[in-house]
Amino acid sequence: MRVFVAGGSGTIGRRLVPQLLARGHRVTATTSTPANLGVIERMGADGVVMDGLDAASVGQAVASARPDAIVHEMTALSIVHSGRPDFRHPERWATTTNRLRTEGTDHLLAAAEATGVPHVVAQSVATWFAHPERGLITEEEPLPAEDLVPKMRDIAARGLRHVEDVVVRAGGAALRYGALYGPGATDDEIKLVRKRFFPLIGDGSGIFSWVHLDDAASATVLAVEQRATGVFNIVDDEPALISEWLPYLAESAGAKRPARLPVWLVRLLAGEIMVKMMTEGRGFSNAKAKRELGWELRYPSWREGFKAELADFAA
Repeated sequence: MRVFVAGGSGTIGRRLVPQLLARGHRVTATTSTPANLGVIERMGADGVVMDGLDAASVGQAVASARPDAIVHEMTALSIVHSGRPDFRHPERWATTTNRLRTEGTDHLLAAAEATGVPHVVAQSVATWFAHPERGLITEEEPLPAEDLVPKMRDIAARGLRHVEDVVVRAGGAALRYGALYGPGATDDEIKLVRKRFFPLIGDGSGIFSWVHLDDAASATVLAVEQRATGVFNIVDDEPALISEWLPYLAESAGAKRPARLPVWLVRLLAGEIMVKMMTEGRGFSNAKAKRELGWELRYPSWREGFKAELADFAA
């Protein structure tokens, strides 16, 4: 197949493109930064500079590539693009990413329709804030949860809901990636942990669903090859309390045990979004992706993945 990866030089794209190539597909990967063309070409793909927020740029790039499938991995969440995350003001640092998930998605779908591309796979997210006693989130549960803090619900959630709605309606697949880890995904977090700048908040009762970059990429390859439709949670087998995984992460990286801060202080310093994420997060179920895609994880648990990825830090 000819596969067009929008955002192919990003964190997921750099793991996805080589997997697609290894399975015999021809890949055109885009970047918004000309300096990243070399990264794409060294992976063995055809590189093209594209502005995901410009309909003409997207249309021209897709028409030139003549793909059989499009994968939407465009974000602007890196420090280079948006600076360090500001959970007090998500409307600032998440603005461009939100536009890529609304306007950018619409541009890709319009280009697909204009050029006869039959299938689109797009990135969504499996990280939300809601009380953990309600159980694991399945694909049947719409996003966002009703008790998201208003800023995050109105800014970030709106873009993700748009992705899921329009891509699935067009016969494509929306992949809700869990918290990503692996090369390039958790480098900043590891630095914070080693400096003891990543504390436990309150009792650390929030739940995260993790997924290694390579596992996220392999699920994406399956969704492309099988022309999957619908929403899929792409997470590992073990949703985990922050009070459990954060000390393990520190230990795996050879760092001291994380400090602990009271909720009231974090609310004052970082805002309500950070508090909810670290104390009320829910886990996600991966049963559908494993059943319908035949997805097998390299790292079924973050325990194995953290240990393997952080061995060099701990040495």
